[in-house]
Amino acid sequence: MRGLRLHEHRMSDIEGVYEDLEADVSLDEFREAVEAKVEQMGGLADEETAAMLIAHEIGESEVGGIADIEPGMEVAKFVAKVLSIGERRTFERDGEDEDGQVVNVEVADETGSVRAAFWDEHAEAALGELEEGQVLRIKGRPKDGFSGVEVSVDEVEPDPDTEVDVQVSDTHTVESLSLGLSNVNLVGLVLDTGTVRTFDRDDGSEGRVSNLVLGDSTGRVRVTLWDEQADLATETETGTTVEVVDGYVKERDGSLELHVGNRGAVEEVDAEVEYVPESTSIESVEIGQEVDLAGVVRSADPKRTFDRDDGSEGQVRNIRVQDATGDIRVALWGEKADIDIGPGDEVALGDVEIQDGWQDDLEASAGWQSTITVLESDSERTTDGDESGSDDENAGLGAFAGDASGDDETSDAASADAADAADGDDAGDSDGDETEFTGVVVQAGNPVVLDDGETTMSVDTDVDVGLGEEVTARGVVRDGRLDANDVF
Repeated sequence: MRGLRLHEHRMSDIEGVYEDLEADVSLDEFREAVEAKVEQMGGLADEETAAMLIAHEIGESEVGGIADIEPGMEVAKFVAKVLSIGERRTFERDGEDEDGQVVNVEVADETGSVRAAFWDEHAEAALGELEEGQVLRIKGRPKDGFSGVEVSVDEVEPDPDTEVDVQVSDTHTVESLSLGLSNVNLVGLVLDTGTVRTFDRDDGSEGRVSNLVLGDSTGRVRVTLWDEQADLATETETGTTVEVVDGYVKERDGSLELHVGNRGAVEEVDAEVEYVPESTSIESVEIGQEVDLAGVVRSADPKRTFDRDDGSEGQVRNIRVQDATGDIRVALWGEKADIDIGPGDEVALGDVEIQDGWQDDLEASAGWQSTITVLESDSERTTDGDESGSDDENAGLGAFAGDASGDDETSDAASADAADAADGDDAGDSDGDETEFTGVVVQAGNPVVLDDGETTMSVDTDVDVGLGEEVTARGVVRDGRLDANDVF
C-alpha cells in the first residue's frame, strides 16, 4: 500500500507538470516520454525531475511562429498553411540501391513562410495527400539552406480545426514577401538596372550575377539574377513592367531580396503597375541616415573619373536635388554616374546615405545599393503639350522646383568637391593595407568568393562557410585577393 501511494504521488506530480505545459501533446504521450527519460538517465532522475526536463524540451521546441524558427534549433513544432507543393526530386544515396526522394513544400503562417522538406515516405504522402491551403501541424529539424531557413520534416499531420490567416496566391506583392519564401511570382515596374559581374567557381566554371530593382504599389525590392538570368539586367529598360517567375527570398544587410536562379525567369508583361515612392523631406535628414528622397534636379555636373589606389578607374557625378523643404547635393557613384539625368527631371532616390559633404553641407551618397529612378524627365514634360506647366497633370514635383538651371555657386562647389569625394566611399583599398570586405558567399571552398552587389572578392581562408551566407572577411589584399586572418 505504501508503494502504491508513492506511485500515485509521483503520477500526480507528473500531471501537475503536464497541466502547466502549454503544448499540443496528450497526457499519455507525456507519461511515455517521462518514462523513457527516467530509463535514459539510468535512475539519476526521479519521475518528477524527468517530467520537468521533458516539459522544458517540449517548451523549447514550440515556436510562436515561423519567424521564430532558427537553424540552431534541434527541433521546431509549428502550425502552418500549405502555399505550394514542389516537384519530386530523386537522388542517389551512398551505399544504397534505392534512390532517395524529396519534395519541397512552401508553408506559411501570419509571421512568415518557410520551406519544409518532405523526405522519402513523407515525400510520397506530400504528393498524394497534400493540397494548397491545407493547414498542417509540423515537427522538424531547422537548418540553414541555400534559400534561407529550411525545415526537414520528421512528423506531420493535418490540422483542419486551426485557422491560419494566410492568403494562398500565385502572385505576391513586395509587401507580402517574407524571408525563406520560394516559388515567388511578382509583377513590378523596373526602377533600376545594373551590369553583369562574373566570378570563378571551384569547378573552374564562371558564375555570373546582376541586379534589378522592382517596385509596385506596396514598395520596392532588389532582384538578384544568377548565371543564365544575369543578362536580363542589361536587356531590360527602366520603366518597363516585368514578372519575376519562381523566385526565392533571402536577406541581405537587413533587407529582403528576391533571387532568380536558372529555374526562374523575368519576363516583360503588358500590365499597369503603380509605384509611388515614399520619401523623407530634405530638411529633416541627418548624417548617418539611409533614406529615400524625391525631388526635382536643379543642376547636374559632368561626370568625373578618378584613379583608385588599386589602379582601377572610378567615376562620380554630382547633381543637386530640391524638394518643397530644401535642396541637397547627391553624389552618383560608379554605374549611377551614367544615368541620364538633367535639370528639371523629377527623380526618386532610394537608399541613399546622408554624409558630411562640401563646406560642412550635408550630401547624399548613391552607391551600388541605391536606386535612382527618373519619374518624369524635362523633355517628356515639354513635348507633352502645355510647356507653361499650368496643366495639373504635369505639375508634379516641378511645382516647387524653382529655377531648374541651378545657381553658379552650388555648381562650382559641387564640381570642386568631386575630386575630393573620389577618396571616399568608392575608392578601393590598396595592396598591403588591412581591410574588411562584406558580401554573400557565391563560391564556397578555397578560395571563397564573396559578392557585395557591386564587386566580387576572392578570399583565402580555412573557415567553413555556406553558399548564400553573408560574411565579413578581414585581412590584407595581395594581388587582388584578400588573405583573411578573420572571417565572421
